[in-house]
Parts: sequence; C-alpha cells; structure tokens
Amino acid sequence: MIHPHTETKYISEIVGYGVVATRRIPAGTITWVKDELDREFPPAEFYALPPVYREIVETYSFRNNKGYFVFCWDHGRFVNHSFKPNCLSTAYGFEVAIRDIAPGEEITNDYGNLNILEPFEPLDEGTDRKIIYPDDLVRHHLQWDQQVASVFDQIPTLDQPLRRMIAPEVWDEINEIATGKMEMKSVLVNYFSEGRDQA
Repeated sequence: MIHPHTETKYISEIVGYGVVATRRIPAGTITWVKDELDREFPPAEFYALPPVYREIVETYSFRNNKGYFVFCWDHGRFVNHSFKPNCLSTAYGFEVAIRDIAPGEEITNDYGNLNILEPFEPLDEGTDRKIIYPDDLVRHHLQWDQQVASVFDQIPTLDQPLRRMIAPEVWDEINEIATGKMEMKSVLVNYFSEGRDQA
C-alpha cells in the first residue's frame, strides 16, 4: 500500500504516469508497505500467464527474494525509477523516505532494488550509473543501507499512516533498531540469486 498523501499524475510522454506527494512527507516516513492485497506470482504461475498478462505483471511488479513477482494492487505500482531516489526499499517489507519530499514532488525508488529480469537503461540523470542490472542489490546494497540507516531512527517518532499495515513484531524490531538495541538488516536480504533464468 502506498502512502495516502500521494496521487497518480502524468509525468511525461517518455515516463508516462508516476506517483506524486500531495503533502510534505518527512524523511523517515514509511511510504509503501507490502500488504495482504498485493498479489504474489510464483515463477511457474507467472510464465504460464498469457503474454498480454505476463507483460502487465512484469511491467508493474518487482521480484522478492524467492523470485516471486509481487504485483501491487494500488497506485504504488506507478512509482518510477531514479538513480537519485527519495525513497528506498528496506529489509522489512516497506519503503522509507530518505529525505523530505515536497508537495507535488514525484515519489521515486531505485529499481536496482527490484530484482529486475534484464538490464535496462532509464533516462540519463547525470549520475555515474546509467544502467540498472539484475544484481544491483549485490553491487549497491552498502550505499542503500547507509541511506536507510540515516533516517531509521526517525521512523518511530513520525506520524506513520501506514503503521497499521506493519506487523507488531516488525514494529517492535523497528523500535529496537531505532534505539540502537538491534542492528538493522541489510536490504541485501531481498536479493533473489537462484533460478534467475528458470521458468
């Protein structure tokens, strides 16, 4: 589920639609949570879909560490990639704002977190990285972990509209990490490394 203070908006002819903030979203805010309405397609089920449906699922889903395609039911599926994202995935089934997001600003994530099937080259943003690779989680997890860790202690202190979607035991762990009693897990736990080319 995407943060309630967002909406779908047409971005450009090249990008198509995206998700923008309708209010200020402070750094440390949980912006997306995998919830019980998001549908998981095991690889065998995904590859058995007719091509038209397989294309839709591949376009609007990510792969978890089991290689399942996770298809978001709400407009969270329209969050676009950026090499300079304002949100990042965590090891806890949610994404978090790594800096303040202004009203009207597009919500973005780095698709390197998503276990994509094939490399692709998005719009050039003037960054050193130009291509997203299937193993970007291995390549860049340390940087992403640092960015998430820099705001993690703010998570329990902020108004979190998506908190009700977080399991109580996960929220307890968030508090333990935020107070320094537990170490934050690396986003590398989300990496899918086996059977990448298997149907």
